[in-house]
Amino acid sequence: MFAPVVSGGPVVSKMLLVGQAPGDKEPRLGRPFAWTAGKTLFRWFFEAAGMNEDQFRSSIYMAAVCRCFPGKNPAGGDRVPSPQEVLNCSAWLTREIEILRPQLVIPVGKLAIQQFLPLQKLDRIIGRAFAVTRDGHAFDVIPLPHPSGASPWHRKEPGKGLLKKAMKRIVSHAAFKAKG
Repeated sequence: MFAPVVSGGPVVSKMLLVGQAPGDKEPRLGRPFAWTAGKTLFRWFFEAAGMNEDQFRSSIYMAAVCRCFPGKNPAGGDRVPSPQEVLNCSAWLTREIEILRPQLVIPVGKLAIQQFLPLQKLDRIIGRAFAVTRDGHAFDVIPLPHPSGASPWHRKEPGKGLLKKAMKRIVSHAAFKAKG
């Protein structure tokens, strides 16, 4: 049985934030990043730009690599979507890029990052901006680590400093400044 699809809603934006997949709470709460990881993500934007959760949700389009909760990992935590699940949902992200024509894409976590960049260690890509062309559209990509409570990467060095650097790049980007 599949959980309901989770959507960030119809936000017209030149910024696209892409997560991995909804967790188990998001389908019940009806919005992406609605639980622990979301609290951390929104705190990052508040600390970097004074943007609260409501402002974020109304000015940045939120998508995900996979649209349904993939289930729990038997070892604990949420299961990472399989390559087939990623492929099954890929048309959604492709179409969103075609429609929104974003200037800035913010992939959150390794699975989202690898939809736009070759997989590398986080300390080689967080804090940097990349020019990317996908589906015939050029845009900048500024990756963020996953804000999961299970990952200590963003809470210790070099992750902590690289996260601050990434947030500075995001808030100084023309698309962020023009959010209205």
